[in-house]
Amino acid sequence: MRRVHNWDDWIDYFRFWQESLGLASKEFQGTPFTKISFEEKFGPPEVEIIEFGHYKGQRKWPTLMHIPDQRVRDALLNLIVYQGDTEFASVEQQRNLLETSPSDYDLFSIMRVMMEEMRHGWQMSYLLCEHFGDEGRREAQKLLERTAQEGQRLLGSFNEIVDNWLDFFTYTQFIDRDGKFQLKMLSTSAFHPLARSMGPMLKEESFHLGTGNNGLLRIIRAGKIPPEIMQRYFNKWVPTAFDLFGTDNSSSAHWAYVWGLKGRFDERETDMNVDVAHLNETSRELYRQEVSRLVERLNRAIANPDRHLRVPDLKFNRHIGAYAGQCFTVTGEEMSEAAYPAYLASVTPTDEDREYLRGVFKEPDWIEARNLDVN
Repeated sequence: MRRVHNWDDWIDYFRFWQESLGLASKEFQGTPFTKISFEEKFGPPEVEIIEFGHYKGQRKWPTLMHIPDQRVRDALLNLIVYQGDTEFASVEQQRNLLETSPSDYDLFSIMRVMMEEMRHGWQMSYLLCEHFGDEGRREAQKLLERTAQEGQRLLGSFNEIVDNWLDFFTYTQFIDRDGKFQLKMLSTSAFHPLARSMGPMLKEESFHLGTGNNGLLRIIRAGKIPPEIMQRYFNKWVPTAFDLFGTDNSSSAHWAYVWGLKGRFDERETDMNVDVAHLNETSRELYRQEVSRLVERLNRAIANPDRHLRVPDLKFNRHIGAYAGQCFTVTGEEMSEAAYPAYLASVTPTDEDREYLRGVFKEPDWIEARNLDVN
């Protein structure tokens, strides 16, 4: 096992990680992934003072030494580690699709998504190495050692298999959109280097969300993949996205807010009093409302209302929170534990779905064409 002693060591290990995924020979705009110039980016300081919590009104902390409590430092480290873990996991999940892109436009899109996810992981690793000493360097090293393929990533969504391009577009529609929520909540952090990291990351994340939404719309318009199959992929990914918001009545979310580390999604837009006991539930509900509106827009392209897509109920197939491990249908009705496994298998992607898609993907017009314009 390599040992990361400094930032340059970590960069060498990052290159090794890229090569281990087979990305060294893949090219982005004519340049191999290993030759792309990754760098840390910081946006301008939007707000100089702490915006919420116990330290509200004080100046934001520029270094770890300015943070007055070791518990706050530990919680901050944990937030950065979890964010970085998701970024590198996404690349591992998506890398096998590079050989099967339906067009040059889609190849460009997935390579840009992967490149920006790598840069986001780079950014979080830089914060760990720059501000957290030996412990931070150990954690930055572990970000490159856990693997999605082995189910070792910290959050459930990032151990799921992205098997095909419908998977990818559904993933970027729903899982990357959760990422947008997480990044925006961190953008108000009292730790200034973390808050200033979020602006550039959010700008890049917007391309990922557009890739997912536009990809799904292009699939619907092409008319080759039945909405019923698309629905089963929605049923696969959306519950994992709900889980990403964390447990209900979360003490971790409570203290992250009290300590000023992570705000509400609408922290700068709302005048409502904060409910620190239900922060995760509130964010999850805002997310549910947003993705529901997006699915409603997709349905405008489906003529038959009986075949419209839907967002699964919050109770369906949950592994975290109040409904974890309980047996509910996609529409929220409770059912027997004995009948549930067969039901779950029938409403998530089946072997027949995957076989059908393999055949469809051989056709040139399974997705609406888009011209490649990288200017």
